[in-house]
Amino acid sequence: MPAISVDDPLTLPRIPATDLTAAPRRVKQITTAPQGYEGEGFPVRRAFAGVDLADLDPFIHLDQMGEVEYAPGEPKGTPWHPHRGFETVTYMIDGIMEHQDSEGGGGVISNGDTQWMTAGSGLLHIETPPEHLVMSGGLFHGFQLWVNLPAKDKFIDPRYQDLEGADVTLLTTPDGGTLLRVIAGRVAGHDGPGSTHTPMTMVHATLSPGARLDLPWDPSYNALVYVLNGHGTLGSEATPIQFGQLGVFGPGDAITVTANESQESRSPEMDVLILGGQPIREPVAWYGPFVMNTRAEIVAAFDDFEAGRLGRIPATRNDA
Repeated sequence: MPAISVDDPLTLPRIPATDLTAAPRRVKQITTAPQGYEGEGFPVRRAFAGVDLADLDPFIHLDQMGEVEYAPGEPKGTPWHPHRGFETVTYMIDGIMEHQDSEGGGGVISNGDTQWMTAGSGLLHIETPPEHLVMSGGLFHGFQLWVNLPAKDKFIDPRYQDLEGADVTLLTTPDGGTLLRVIAGRVAGHDGPGSTHTPMTMVHATLSPGARLDLPWDPSYNALVYVLNGHGTLGSEATPIQFGQLGVFGPGDAITVTANESQESRSPEMDVLILGGQPIREPVAWYGPFVMNTRAEIVAAFDDFEAGRLGRIPATRNDA
C-alpha cells in the first residue's frame, strides 16, 4: 500500500495516552459493504449502505474504489457528470486518476494524494485513468467520500484542494504500533492539511498486528471506522470487524481500534479509514449527483443541468 509511510514510526509525534476520565464510545452498528459498479464499470464497495443518514451526518456516501488489478486496456473512469450542494473527497491509495471540470480546473492524483472538490453551486466533472495506465493496466485502489454542505453553503463557488501524500500530518501512538495519516481535521492537537466547510476529521490509520489505537475524539462529532484491509476489533468491548465492514460508534469522547495478532499474508497489517464530523441536522434531499435540502431544489438542479447552467463539457480535455 503506497500511501505515505515511514520506516520508523517512533520518529513521529505521538498522540498522548487516552485520559482515564474519557468516555469510551461503544459500537452501535457493524455493516458489510455490498459490491457494485460505478461510472464506466469500475468496481466499488458501498461503505455506507444500510446505515441511517442520521448516524452518517454530515457524510452522505462513501465508495471504496477497487482494490482491483487491471489488465491492459481494462482501467475505467466516469463519464462527464454534474454535482451540486456537497463536497467530494477522493483519496488515492494505489493508482492514478486524472480529473477535470467545466470551470477549467483539473489535475492528477496518485498514490497517497487527496483531491477535495467543493461542488457548491454546481459544475460538470470527469474522472478517468491516464492513457498510459489504460494501456499498461495495474493496481487501482481509492475512496470517494461525499460531505454534505449546510444550506447556507449550498451555492458557494466551486473550488479545489489538491493535497499531495507528503502534505498529510503523520502521527503515531505511544508504542509506535499505529501510523496515523491525518488528512483533515484535528487529532490530539495536530491538524491535517484539508480545509473543510463542514467541521470534520479524516484519518487513514495502519495498525501493526496486535496494535491498539485509543484515539481522543471530539464528542460533538459522529465516529465511523471502515476497514480497508485486515481484521480486528472496535471499542473496549472488542466487537469483531474485518475488511469491507463499517463500524458506527455511539456517543463519547474516545474510540478504540485493535488489530488482531494474526493477519492474512496478503494483508499483514490492518488499515482503517476513520471519519467523524459535526452533524448539520438539516433536511436532506438527495437524488443522484445532487444533495440539497428540498425536493424543489433537486428539481431546480436538474433544470439547471439540462439548461447548461452547471457548465458545458469542454471541446478538448486538459493535458494535466
